[in-house]
Amino acid sequence: MHKYRSHTCSQLNTQDAGKKVKLSGWIHRKRDHGNLLFFDLRDHYGLTQCVIQNNSNFFKEVEKIKPESVVCVSGVVVKRSKDTINKDLLTGEIEITVSEFTVLSAAKDLPMPIFGQQNYPEETRLKYRFLDLRREGMHKNIILRSKVISFLRNKMISSGFLEFQTPILTASSPEGARDFLVPSRLHPGKFYALPQAPQQFKQMV
Repeated sequence: MHKYRSHTCSQLNTQDAGKKVKLSGWIHRKRDHGNLLFFDLRDHYGLTQCVIQNNSNFFKEVEKIKPESVVCVSGVVVKRSKDTINKDLLTGEIEITVSEFTVLSAAKDLPMPIFGQQNYPEETRLKYRFLDLRREGMHKNIILRSKVISFLRNKMISSGFLEFQTPILTASSPEGARDFLVPSRLHPGKFYALPQAPQQFKQMV
């Protein structure tokens, strides 16, 4: 078994009801209903709703924890009642009644929330890019980009093409664009340049 999980946050369904499972991920958002505390646990694969009773030893701890904290939970899979089923989630028919809760990495107050699709200024998104990339829309774009590149690469390889890795650092070229220079550690006063295009190297091959 994986040290931090038995399933991902998109795997569980009604067929797993009654099983004890372990999940890890980010706390996506919380909802405090007084006697019950709900939070959505998010990983790369999806979301799973978790429930904590107010008589749990860690209820107060979870009340104070911030969104995007990384946690590991263990508990039993329970079917949701019909009026609480979330059809927008793959795991929307179940929830986890948490019996063990461990904080792996506590987060502070965030400059921009991850959940929702709020429109933030571009300057804010670039400054906190590590948070922006976790948002649902950006995450889907990253996955789509990876799948498209993988498809094209496999198609080219199956057609007999080869892929070559060309040098990352090279001598400065006399092209029109300005070079991005990198100082040499072994040769003070000398610089390498990031190649503007791999064209010459690939033509040599």
